[in-house]
Amino acid sequence: MYENKIYRWYKHWDFTLLDIICMEIAFRLAATLRIGDPMGSQLYRHIAIVLIVLNICVVFFGENYKGILKRGYLVEAEMCLKHVLYIIAVLLIYLFAVKETGSYSRIVFFLFAVFYFGLTYVCRCLLKRHLRARGKANNGNHSLVIIVDRANAEEVVTNICQCNFGEFCINGVAVLDDEMVGQEIAGIPVVADGDTVLKYLKETWVDEVFIHIPNDMEVSQELFDGCAEMGITIHLRLADIVPQGMNQTVEKIGNYTVLTKSVKMVTLRQKVLKRLMDIAGSLVGLVITGIAFIFVAPAIYIKSPGPIFFSQTRIGQNGKRFKLYKFRSMYMDAEERKKDLMAENEVADGMMFKIDDDPRIIKGVGHFIRRTSIDELPQFWNVLKGDMSLVGTRPPTEDEWEKYELHHRKRLAIKPGITGMWQVSGRTKIKDFEQVVALDTKYILDWSLSLDVKILFKTIEVVAKREGAA
Repeated sequence: MYENKIYRWYKHWDFTLLDIICMEIAFRLAATLRIGDPMGSQLYRHIAIVLIVLNICVVFFGENYKGILKRGYLVEAEMCLKHVLYIIAVLLIYLFAVKETGSYSRIVFFLFAVFYFGLTYVCRCLLKRHLRARGKANNGNHSLVIIVDRANAEEVVTNICQCNFGEFCINGVAVLDDEMVGQEIAGIPVVADGDTVLKYLKETWVDEVFIHIPNDMEVSQELFDGCAEMGITIHLRLADIVPQGMNQTVEKIGNYTVLTKSVKMVTLRQKVLKRLMDIAGSLVGLVITGIAFIFVAPAIYIKSPGPIFFSQTRIGQNGKRFKLYKFRSMYMDAEERKKDLMAENEVADGMMFKIDDDPRIIKGVGHFIRRTSIDELPQFWNVLKGDMSLVGTRPPTEDEWEKYELHHRKRLAIKPGITGMWQVSGRTKIKDFEQVVALDTKYILDWSLSLDVKILFKTIEVVAKREGAA
């Protein structure tokens, strides 16, 4: 799923924090000049806290930081003035609602507005200068591959790097009309050409691609279809290229206006609420995990001496690798024995591994914690870290991922989850991997917060009845 970056306010957490600091300094300075020490007054201590909450609300529901790194000094002054006036207006509405408008000095609020405007304007300009100076860093959270032609490659890569501001981790460049693999353009390695770009996108962690080619040059429909099947977000320089079958919006990358296409787009509020639900659920889950550990750990160790927890590299959203954690339910040599058992795998083509009465499972305790899904509890740590979500698609192992065809990768277009559509649809009865992909794809296309809640309740029911567990 893709979130439109135009509305992604929290990427500017540094400006939010800076504004809050400037606001508190301005308020205390204004109150001190008028009434002395403001922290000695319960009323003014209360307002100092209320201002922080109001500031965050104004930032969340407004677009004060939209394009902030590209704004000039005059535009920044105008935006700072609007921000201060919004804060004052919301503060007055709050004081009117709680019937305390007459308890505070109007001069304090006037001085506060003046000081706040001056401080936040100067500090924003200084922070922007600092970020622009170091803003070419290639350390963003979203993996981007730039697809260009040879003639424009240097200009395009340089422009995006200079205007990156930590938004993207630029993994590489694909030059469609020349063989340059192994070379560098503006410090970014060339990783593919027109013949190998799809293969590279399939085998590497890639969240998004940016395509910039001249109007008289064609990009194969196979590339568009491949990205669509894998769930990779496509940014197109606005031209005569209009791939079908995906959600779209207009954005900016560097100084380029692009048409962005993605299999599923979500709003900021949906994404924030899903993450908040994940954090709350994972904290509760970790408490349950701690309680379970007291009983499970000795039982595992007695039956099979060794680590209580099992960790394994899994493939997450758009091919990003992470460590997944479980209570160990198998003997220590389980991974080695898996190779000998592949012939008994009940899932066609080896896209997943599943057999009845798996001999690698620790007798007694292993079967119990798998039937009750207790072995999955440590994954709440993965959810808290942000590698996973409460609800999503199950992350494949590295060897499974290497066998994926293009359309299989679409199930990795979102964060993997502890539970999901497949798990509550009777996973032990589903032995056709294409059915799993179909269920996961349906979940991605139909995703909503209410669907997540339904799946969570269904999961509780399934676990309570011990259905669908291996």
